[in-house]
Amino acid sequence: MIVPMQKYSFLIFHKEYKTFLSDLQSLGVVHIIEKKAEISEDIKERYELVKRFNRTIKFLEKRDIDKDKETPKADIETEGMKIYEDIIQKQKDEISLKQKLVSEQKELKKVEPWGNFSTEVIEKLRTENIFVKFFIATKKKYETEISSKFNTEIISETKSKFYFVLLSQTNDNLDIDAEKINIPERNYQEINDNIVKIENEIETLNNVIDNYALNSIPALKSAQSSISEASDYDKALLNTSAEAEDKIMLLEGWSPRSQKKELIEFLDKNNTVYTSDKPTPKDNVPILIKNRKFSRLFEPISKMFAFPSYSELDLTPFFAPFFMLFFGFCLGDAGYGLIFLIGAGIAKFKVKKEVKPLLSLVQILGIATIIFGAISGTLFGISLIGTKIDIFGMDFIRTKIEIFANVKTIFLDPDKMFNLALIFGVIQIIFGLFVNMLNKTKQFGFVYALSTMGWLIALIGGGTYFILNKLEIIDSKIILFIILGIAAFFILFFSDPKKNVFARIGIGVWDLYSTVTGIFGDLLSYIRLFALGLSSAILGFVINDIGMQILGVGPVIGHILFVIFLIFGHTLNILIATLGSFVHPMRLTFVEFYKNAGFLGGGKEYKPFKKLKN
Repeated sequence: MIVPMQKYSFLIFHKEYKTFLSDLQSLGVVHIIEKKAEISEDIKERYELVKRFNRTIKFLEKRDIDKDKETPKADIETEGMKIYEDIIQKQKDEISLKQKLVSEQKELKKVEPWGNFSTEVIEKLRTENIFVKFFIATKKKYETEISSKFNTEIISETKSKFYFVLLSQTNDNLDIDAEKINIPERNYQEINDNIVKIENEIETLNNVIDNYALNSIPALKSAQSSISEASDYDKALLNTSAEAEDKIMLLEGWSPRSQKKELIEFLDKNNTVYTSDKPTPKDNVPILIKNRKFSRLFEPISKMFAFPSYSELDLTPFFAPFFMLFFGFCLGDAGYGLIFLIGAGIAKFKVKKEVKPLLSLVQILGIATIIFGAISGTLFGISLIGTKIDIFGMDFIRTKIEIFANVKTIFLDPDKMFNLALIFGVIQIIFGLFVNMLNKTKQFGFVYALSTMGWLIALIGGGTYFILNKLEIIDSKIILFIILGIAAFFILFFSDPKKNVFARIGIGVWDLYSTVTGIFGDLLSYIRLFALGLSSAILGFVINDIGMQILGVGPVIGHILFVIFLIFGHTLNILIATLGSFVHPMRLTFVEFYKNAGFLGGGKEYKPFKKLKN
């Protein structure tokens, strides 16, 4: 649900304003209303610095550190800014050293065939008019044309080439059919020694960075918080209006009504003059969402789309159960669900506190997957029904497990799962219209919800009539005409209560056409639940089928390959199916359900002016 907000205007004497602002930041309950003032370049730079600090902290947190490793002790008492600057410099130095290392490794590869020659000896021979020249030639040419004509010495060889030197008393170009190589400035040993030196320098740099990662993250976070708090403080100053010839400072903000007592005590203690008002329809009120334990787990999903406007309902509690069921429907394998449930449970013991709610969400989605795997009779790609499925002219016979032969009737076959997907669609669409009624009543009044009520009467009343008629409980069509007549009256005359009667009818007719086609299209969208569940089940079956064929390779190697293939195949299937099982329920939520529920959106998150905790 959306937490109710209260608007406050604070009037402070200019000499006391900075102290008041600092105390208000320590209190941390007021979301300051931003004026249309342009943020200074200094504040922008500091916010950018906060982002860079954040990247540096994440870089340190991700390092694979041996906590028992001895590293050179840095001055961890140094303030965070100096640590940050040193880390940035060391990262630059490391990049530069790695570039040098790559260059030296390429040079080493070139020089390697020539070994540890002495450039001093070559230069000394030159003074005696003996010139050493380096060549590369194919073995055939060397043996047939070169070795007999010239004074040469083979240095090294490959399968097809000789690397050799030629001694000559002249420095003129020789008529020799070979590739001439410029004399390397350094030999193999010199370059290799330099590579070792660079590698040691990189290791030293990494040891220092590792030491920072072990000891200095709190200092970095503290510096980051200080910069962020100072930026928020200056931004608050920027959003302050000066009144009464700059003697009185006016600051406006929002605070949750649940924090009213705490805020009033603070204001009274500081003898602050203030006014308090309820939000008006024109106010852009910040949104603070607070839900119960189950719905709270789904808030990261709802925030991926948009925050609701202050005047409407938070839809998180309304879509959460459906999202859970739809995910389970799409994945639909009890074995995969068990992996989610157990894997997330184990991971909870090894992760930070803030990550645990996400793992709880994974466990809930795992439970839903187990439920739908049990409904469809699917376990790690094995069908407990043994049903024949015809898809695009191809028959898939699922493996039949005899132990379930007597209870297979409790499972739903693909035809029934298809119908179940449509039933879920009908339920969520009707539920969305109920939420739409509540939304319109909350925002505009009950009269504006009568049109939506007309659609509910048509859908629920008409559906009930057809069911009872099919069961031969009622057969009078007059009842159906009465139901549809009442529904049409509300739709035609209350689609827009502000308009005159003729305009209402015109809008109502258009509403009839667009909504009928829209609901039909929305209903068809829910078939994707069945399609995704079926596709992941078939892929799991194919993996098992190929695995069974691999068993025939041999008694030992066959079993080893069988296990490896099953682990790889089902892991890949889980990854692919999980992605689809998350994306498509999200699409049904944000497109079909949000539309039918009349979601407006456009709200901005409540961000109180406060000091940050490390």
